[in-house]
Amino acid sequence: MTTTNRTTGPKTKLQKAAQAVGAVFLLVGILGFIPGITSNYDTLSFAGHDSGALLLGIFQVSVLHNIVHLLFGVAGILMSRINDQARNFLLYGGVIYLILWLYGLIIGHDTPANFVPVNNADNWLHFVLGIAMIALAILLSRETYRSRGATTR
Repeated sequence: MTTTNRTTGPKTKLQKAAQAVGAVFLLVGILGFIPGITSNYDTLSFAGHDSGALLLGIFQVSVLHNIVHLLFGVAGILMSRINDQARNFLLYGGVIYLILWLYGLIIGHDTPANFVPVNNADNWLHFVLGIAMIALAILLSRETYRSRGATTR
């Protein structure tokens, strides 16, 4: 059974990748609000470095951080409907995550500038996500254009 797209026919691997990445972000955003999966849930604050809640006991989260994951997930799922938008989600989303990685390295974790909040585990996850998303965008775009022809997007 093939998955169809109302504007471009069957979904490309690029679209499926963007949809999967979006679904993972959506899931992470939901999990950040579930006590037990998020440890120290009673210390979950709206924003700021003082939120002591840890997703999976590792990644520092806040209500704002979870909302960002939810919105990013919804964007990925919606943008996966069109091949060019799927590529843009992965490419520019990856760039955003690399910027967040740099931001996390530069700011002090116990300062008001850490309003999202992030910790070392978040920083390195952001780095891996940024590289992976950019790689998916580039590699799967090449495959899509080779298999469909350079003029089809």
